[in-house]
Parts: sequence; structure tokens; C-alpha cells
Amino acid sequence: MTKQLDSDISDLTVLTHAAALQDVAGLFYDKGWAVGTSGNFSVVLSHDPLRLLITASGKDKRCLAADDFLVVDEHGKPVSDSRHKPSAETMLHIALARMPDVGAVLHTHSLWSTLLSDIYFAGGGLEIEGYEMLKGLSGIPTHEHRLWVEIFDNTQDIPDLARRVSRRLSDENDPLRHAYLIRRHGLYTWGKDLTEARRHVEILEFLFEVVARRLQLRS
Repeated sequence: MTKQLDSDISDLTVLTHAAALQDVAGLFYDKGWAVGTSGNFSVVLSHDPLRLLITASGKDKRCLAADDFLVVDEHGKPVSDSRHKPSAETMLHIALARMPDVGAVLHTHSLWSTLLSDIYFAGGGLEIEGYEMLKGLSGIPTHEHRLWVEIFDNTQDIPDLARRVSRRLSDENDPLRHAYLIRRHGLYTWGKDLTEARRHVEILEFLFEVVARRLQLRS
């Protein structure tokens, strides 16, 4: 693991968050939401200066080791020498981590999110309404809620996608909330901490499966 350069962030803090991310990765692997090397996960260590603990590129999420993480700065660069390189999608995490109320970011590649992100892409997003499980998302007190999950097109130009996500996050009239999808790719969600972000993944993956299976029943 990268040696932490900031004196106010201890090695113990980094190791504790790494262990929590290992646990989440194992759970998501078992659920089929992050198989093989797919997905990436991060925890905000500090907002000022921005320091993010993130999974290294190309690591099997079934068996992440304690040193399969590294600390990056606001530009997505390791804060010191490391034998690992950050995930190619690090700047998507950074875009979210810059928000003051975001403490963790989780990205999964499930079957249902991949399929639905393709099916609903032409409409710009996926609408989910009326389900009790919506109340598991922060700030939603009732099932009588319309959740809009925006879908971005897949691209290898991650800096450009990160800029587009940032603009939507800061939209004064209709900011992104809870999550977004990338077409034929997967889900990004976040929370005030890792516990909340993990719950959002669980809730959203349940709802995605409900929507997809309902489409199957109608066909």
C-alpha cells in the first residue's frame, strides 16, 4: 500500500478503510455485482486536501489484499510512489469525492444494471417508482417517490465523462442524486460513508432486478 504522506491521516486509518473495502468487495463478488476484476471502490480520507483510498487497477474483487489499494490526490495521482496504478476510472470517483457530503463511492458491474443501462439509454435514464425499497435510499421517506437514474454513454474518455458527471452533480435545478448508470457498463453510487454507499448498492441492485424481471414477465 502507498505510504501516506499526510501527517493527519494515519497508517491505521488507511488500513482500517482498506479492510472495510475488502469486505464490501467480497460481498459484491458473492452477489455477482463485481466479478473478476470488474468494479472499483473508494473511501474519502480527507476533503481538504482531497485524499481518496481507491482499489488499484486490475485486481480480482474476490480476493483483494490489504495492499491492493492506494491513496490518490484531487487529480487522481498517487500521493507517493506505488507499485500499483489507480483504476482507469479514478476521475469518476474524484468527481463525486469533491462533493462535501460524499464519503464513499462504489462502482459495480451487475447483470441487471448492464442490461437496463442499454435498454433505457435512448430515453436518457431509468425511472423507478412506487416500490417500498426506495426508502432505503438516503433522504427518501416514502415509497411514493419517483427515482430517476440517469444513463451516460460509455466512453474511454474518462476525463470528459468525469466533467459531464461533475456538471450534473452541481446542477442547481436538478442535480444527480444517489446514482447513475453507464451504458452497457454498470452502476455508480455513493453515500456519506461506506455503510450508506453499500446500502445504496444493495437497494439499487434489488430495484434493477425487479424492473428487469417485470420486463421479462411482460414479454
